[in-house]
Amino acid sequence: MTTIQEVAPREPAGVRREALYFAVRNGKLMAGFGIVLVLLLLGLFGPLLFAGVPNDYGTRPMSPPSGEHWFGTTTFGQDVFLQFVHGLRSTFVVGVIGGGIAAVIGMVVGFVAGYRGGIVDEVLNMLTNVILVIPTLAVLLIVNAYLGIRSVAVQGLFIGLTQWPWAARAIRAQTFSLRTREFVDLARMSGSGTSKIIAKEIAPNMSSYLFMTFILLFGGSVLIASSLDFIGLGPTEGVSLGLMLQNANQWSALQLGMWWWFVPPGAAITAIVGALYVANVGLDEVFNPKLRET
Repeated sequence: MTTIQEVAPREPAGVRREALYFAVRNGKLMAGFGIVLVLLLLGLFGPLLFAGVPNDYGTRPMSPPSGEHWFGTTTFGQDVFLQFVHGLRSTFVVGVIGGGIAAVIGMVVGFVAGYRGGIVDEVLNMLTNVILVIPTLAVLLIVNAYLGIRSVAVQGLFIGLTQWPWAARAIRAQTFSLRTREFVDLARMSGSGTSKIIAKEIAPNMSSYLFMTFILLFGGSVLIASSLDFIGLGPTEGVSLGLMLQNANQWSALQLGMWWWFVPPGAAITAIVGALYVANVGLDEVFNPKLRET
C-alpha cells in the first residue's frame, strides 16, 4: 500500500489551499482521476444513451467492430459495446458498495480501538486478526456458490464485509498517534464524549488518509468482483465486465480470434484499478510535502 505521511493536527485553510494548488498540477492525480471519470460517465450515461438489452441475441453473430456495432458482437449476436457500458455501471456499483462498507467498518473499528485502547483495543484487534487470517477468496467462493440468486449488491456486501481488516489496522495506528495531541486533550477536558472527539477532532485531521484508504478499498473490490465473475460466481442476472470475460472465455473467443469480445472489458478493469492506484500515488505526493514535485 502507498506510504502515507504522519497525520498533522487540524490543517488550516491555507494548507488546504496549498494542497489544492499542488493537486491540480500533479500529473499522476489528474491522469488517474481523469481516466476513472471518463469511464464512470460512460457507465452512468451509456445505458441511457444507447437503448437496448445487453444480453438480447442479435442477427449478426461474431461480427467485428463496425459502424453498427462499435465493439462488434458475440457468438450469439449480442452487442459488445452495449454489454460494455452496462458492465461498467455494475463494476462501479460493486466498487462503491464493497469499498464503502469496508471503509465504514474499518473506520469504526480503527477509530474506537485506537482511541479507547485497553481491553476495547485488545478485543477489536483480536477480531481484526481473526478476519485477516481467514482466506477471503475461499469464503467468498463458498458463499457465492451456495447463494441461489446473486446480485451486484449482494456481491458488494460480502466483499465489503471481508476486506476491512487492513484498513482498520492502518486507521488504528494513525488514531494512536493523534489521541495524545493537545487539541484532543482539550476536547477531552471540555467534557466531549468519545464519539464527538473522534468525529470532530480526530477524523477531520485524517480526511486525506481516509480518502486514500477508500480509493484502495474501491480498487480491491473491483478486482475481487472481477475474479468472482470470471470463475462463474458473479451475478446471476445482468452483466458486468468480469462476466463478459467469463463468457468470452467460455465460448472460446480467443481461439476464434474474437478479440473485440474480451479486450474491452479486460482493458477497462485494468484501466480502472491502475488509474486509481496512480491517482493514489499522486494524492500521496500532494498531501506529503516531502514528496511534492516543485
